Amino acid sequence: MTPIDIERVYDALATALDSLTDDKRDLFLAKIALLLAHELGDADRICDLIAQAACVGPE
Repeated sequence: MTPIDIERVYDALATALDSLTDDKRDLFLAKIALLLAHELGDADRICDLIAQAACVGPE
């Protein structure tokens, strides 16, 4: 993806999150993660990305 594509995705995600109430955001994030994982279709890669996203600081 190009930087412009990444910005488009970020904007779409931010807009969707802003349109939701606090109690719906976690459900939305879980659903979008599962839909994107299904599109990727590689469980090992998905698990690696989950671990990467869960990392909150340098190791």
